[in-house]
Amino acid sequence: MFSLNVPAPGRVKRLAAELHPRLAGFERVRERHSLVCKRFECEEYDRLAERVRRVLDGAPTVAARVTGIETFDDPVRGPGPVVYLAIGSPGLVTIHERLVGEFGAIAALEGDEYVPHITLARGGSAGRIESLRALAVEPIEWTISELYFHDATHDERVSTLSLPLSY
Repeated sequence: MFSLNVPAPGRVKRLAAELHPRLAGFERVRERHSLVCKRFECEEYDRLAERVRRVLDGAPTVAARVTGIETFDDPVRGPGPVVYLAIGSPGLVTIHERLVGEFGAIAALEGDEYVPHITLARGGSAGRIESLRALAVEPIEWTISELYFHDATHDERVSTLSLPLSY
């Protein structure tokens, strides 16, 4: 399985590192941080990359912003709850919608259910989660200027697409 991701900028990685001590006691804490734009199931990479480039032809750079700390109390996949950095980015949602129009949505995760976010941890207590949600997080704004393919089978970055994309 592949995904098209947005790399987390250094300021977002620093915020995640600052929050790391507060994540002690969670079942799983993410060490690497990225933002999934679209997941792809059962695609051969070369054909997938070609189709994605065609669909995103002309896609511009887009603005993004960390808006706070939120949770998925009952996530679709994996243990919960999930604590994440909420990301506001209408432009990224538009890119996601273009990809869903071509490849379809993964049920309960994409399409109308898509929530741009960067996962911090899974499986914490209600008290820990509430203390994290109560934290005031300074907004971090950046421009998304690249996307990258991630190979989940081998847990590696495969290639990068620069925005604006010209096919």
